Amino acid sequence: MSISAAEPRTDARAEAAPLLAVSDLVLHYGQSRILNGISLTARAGEVTCVMGTNGTGKTSLLKAISGSHPASGGSVMLEGQEMLRLPAYRRARAGIGYVPQGRDIFPLLTVRENLETAFACLPASEHAIPEEVFTLFPILKEFLGRRGGDLSGGQQQQLAIARALITRPKLLLLDEPTEGIQPNIIQQIGEVIDYLRARGDMAIVLVEQYFDFAYGLADQFTALQRGSVVLSERAEAVDRAELLRLVSV
Repeated sequence: MSISAAEPRTDARAEAAPLLAVSDLVLHYGQSRILNGISLTARAGEVTCVMGTNGTGKTSLLKAISGSHPASGGSVMLEGQEMLRLPAYRRARAGIGYVPQGRDIFPLLTVRENLETAFACLPASEHAIPEEVFTLFPILKEFLGRRGGDLSGGQQQQLAIARALITRPKLLLLDEPTEGIQPNIIQQIGEVIDYLRARGDMAIVLVEQYFDFAYGLADQFTALQRGSVVLSERAEAVDRAELLRLVSV
């Protein structure tokens, strides 16, 4: 894979208006309150990392932002437009790309067909797989005719990220992209995230429990405990030991 090196992070982006602004977000599963007024921001050209132990609401937060589970209250603003009452497909068309935990690829469809499912978010004139996808994930070009269910876990993760990128998202939500993945593909996914950040036209929200992976990528951290924010800081202001204590079992 040939990906240009990421540009150095600068404080200038921290001063830019957030592309995503989540305020006082509340979410329930039945009678159980899962998110307790969550607020966070994400800026173009940055990675906002959401961390916490299992059951703290990280996945629920991404579902609420993407629209795959309705929030009970609060606000989700994308470039100043309220998303909260829009269904998931309209949020996707507005520029929210979501790679869920578990990948949700279609096992009986080929790699090409899986990628083409992203066309539903695009006008007919843009129904083409960008060559950039194959630059980032060369194995997918080799396996275009292979069924999704026949790929390894790491290859399925690459396919899921590639499918989201075809929708040309302004905001990319990644839920545990390293889970169950072999080390060489974890490294490759990290390089892809670095590349997308360096392009500067996309905000990335990364939910991740692999501490070193997240710590090496994040420009901003949000730590959750029991559905509430217990830390929200720029990466340069975060004490590593304190963050590790907050997000460890």
